[in-house]
Amino acid sequence: MTAVSSGADAVESLYPFLSTSDGDVDAVLAEVRQSTQDKVREIMRLREAVKHGYRNEIVACASAMAERFARGGRLLTFGNGGSSTDAQDLASLFLNPGATAPALPAIGLTSDIAVVTALSNDIGFDVVFARQIGAFGRRDDIAVGLSTSGNSPNLLRAFDEAARRGLLTIGIAGDKGGRMAESEHIDHLFVVPSASVHRIQEAQTTLYHALWEMTLLTLHGMGGAADVPRDPR
Repeated sequence: MTAVSSGADAVESLYPFLSTSDGDVDAVLAEVRQSTQDKVREIMRLREAVKHGYRNEIVACASAMAERFARGGRLLTFGNGGSSTDAQDLASLFLNPGATAPALPAIGLTSDIAVVTALSNDIGFDVVFARQIGAFGRRDDIAVGLSTSGNSPNLLRAFDEAARRGLLTIGIAGDKGGRMAESEHIDHLFVVPSASVHRIQEAQTTLYHALWEMTLLTLHGMGGAADVPRDPR
């Protein structure tokens, strides 16, 4: 009963008009419209704050990523839950950048469900990303981990392993950064300052798209992304 009540309370806090409309359709529509407008304004303010707060860091990070790709490095992305989907989306951006740029090597570490479930079942969920990075991560590679809280143990262990092997490490977190903000093994950390998981993930999507675009522009400026070495395997 507690879980049900908790879930109902959460829904009511997000969408109060669902329980206070008293059957007035016009009132419901007006509140839905206001709620939508409020959320749009909130995410616009948050994206603006991230842009201004990390303008220089985004450029520096994209430059570092471009240098790794130019040396034949690969992108390894990871995250849990919705952040897993975002991690795979980030990998797909580099693998399929459109007609004007060549594909760059990128791997979503949650894509192989057999590997993820085997490691989780046989060893523990905390190692699902670190073991993969340990198996085929190379010095010129890039490790990007996404989390809304910044506290995921499997991300922290992945960053530790990536740093030990000399990978460029990039963290994208939310709220105040959690334990990721305390890690010495993350070269570039971006924190979306919000307590809302929904707004955090929306802003994180914008942030990693900016990193992707800036990386491609930097590669082009370095002499053309078409000249990026390909992994022969």
